[in-house]
Amino acid sequence: MIRVQEQDFDVGQELAALTAGNTAIGGLTVFVGLVRDMAGGAGISAMTLEHYPAMTEKMLAGIETEAQARWPLEATLIIHRHGRLEPGDQIVMVAAASAHREAAFEACQFLMDWLKTKAPFWKLEETEQGPQWVDARASDDAAAARWVKRDPDAAE
Repeated sequence: MIRVQEQDFDVGQELAALTAGNTAIGGLTVFVGLVRDMAGGAGISAMTLEHYPAMTEKMLAGIETEAQARWPLEATLIIHRHGRLEPGDQIVMVAAASAHREAAFEACQFLMDWLKTKAPFWKLEETEQGPQWVDARASDDAAAARWVKRDPDAAE
């Protein structure tokens, strides 16, 4: 399940709805991202997330489909907020449920790593030095790179 929305979400309610009636779930892993008050040494008073709805939802659906193809998942959830958010506000929630914890842990990490690098969100931070667009980070690309499938028959 995927939702891109302005309004906040209740983690407990979301998890209850995700797992309701599914007794095959033995492991549930969740990541919740929050707006920090500092980035790169600069104070942040707010962050505005912009996106193009059709493109964003299509990309998130593709990421979710890829996770479901790689791991035996019972359920997945991606909620990503947009609009103006302040420090402490929830930005994103990713959940992966499986019969076993290993698949749930790996799928949750994969979902977050790929979301961070592939989902088309643009972030504008309100800092002490004025508004600044957030650039992609090499550390996020490195985290996502571990999930790239390699063809064992490909020439090097």
